[in-house]
Amino acid sequence: MRDVAIIGIGQTPVGEHWEKSLRHLAHDAIMAAMRDASIEAAEALYVGNMLSGALNGQEHLGALIADFVGLRGIEAMKVEAACGSGAAAVRVGAMAIASGMHELVLVCGIEKMSDAIGNLTTGALATAADQEYEVSQGISFVGLNALLMRRYMHEYDVAKEAFAGFTVNAHRNGAHNPNAMFRSPVSEAAYARAGMIADPINLLDSSPVCDGAACLVLAPADRYRSRAKALILASAVAIDSLAIHDRRDPLVLDAAVISSQKAYAEARLTPANIQFFEAHDAFSIMSALSLEAAGFAPRGAGVRLAQDGEIAIGGHIPLSTMGGLKARGHPVGATGVYQIVEAVQQLTGQAGQNQVAGATIGMAQNIGGSGATVVTHILGAV
Repeated sequence: MRDVAIIGIGQTPVGEHWEKSLRHLAHDAIMAAMRDASIEAAEALYVGNMLSGALNGQEHLGALIADFVGLRGIEAMKVEAACGSGAAAVRVGAMAIASGMHELVLVCGIEKMSDAIGNLTTGALATAADQEYEVSQGISFVGLNALLMRRYMHEYDVAKEAFAGFTVNAHRNGAHNPNAMFRSPVSEAAYARAGMIADPINLLDSSPVCDGAACLVLAPADRYRSRAKALILASAVAIDSLAIHDRRDPLVLDAAVISSQKAYAEARLTPANIQFFEAHDAFSIMSALSLEAAGFAPRGAGVRLAQDGEIAIGGHIPLSTMGGLKARGHPVGATGVYQIVEAVQQLTGQAGQNQVAGATIGMAQNIGGSGATVVTHILGAV
């Protein structure tokens, strides 16, 4: 198997792009990545997306986007793994390079959510859960995460206010990210005043509905080392049940545990070697559970890292360094690609005021559903 390098990155600002369609957003990210990589063509395009059929009435995105960006004739397809679709597409692209099947691969994450009205979006997002045993009973995706958060608070005797640190950290970092949807800091007092969505999850616990696209150019490291920005040291995926009640323990993201362990083994690293973590902080509870599953904190102690400031840029394990899903935004099928684009920025010293000093190894973890699919990538500086 060949080592995989990232030789180009591109992204659009995350927000409500009323004036742009799916194909135009994807075009902007792909063209930026191809310019960054100094290439004019590629052999394959893998598109990470979850909701195009439900919200935009458009499937068959691989062919649509490849044709629109002038790459008619190449291999192109959509990769779907709910909210983990972006990183799943990266994994497919990495396997194509590592196996020798292709020399230049584009991976584009794209989602256009803001055009649909709220109840349609809520219903579409709920398809990441178990339709027969969860959604049909009337619970929303936010509701499922609220149940997890309530159970966490009960099990570990944690106050609601303890989660404020995740929001404060994300918005502090997002304030310095020109591509973030929310670029204003948030205080603990503002967190305490935020309106409730599904008790105990409030507005500032939740990532926003938004649009965006991000793109990577992947190539074999041995042939493109002079252009390499970062190396993919590990790519791993694991799954658990869609329904939370079917899991061994609802407060342990087993798929994240397994995916992380696979990635550490592949990269020959341990959690102690990871210098920053791009977590899937769609809700505050997911930040705590992810930190624990990835080995950065014992059970019930993930929230303490936020309380103690250990997830800040200068902390023990910097988290969501460019704002994460909470402040940068969560265009669901694109999120996993945004995470890796941002990790590359860290590893190349291009993260501006959010730069983690001396960063050479980082990890990105993208979650589909409430923990049913978890894709973990570890990246290293060249």
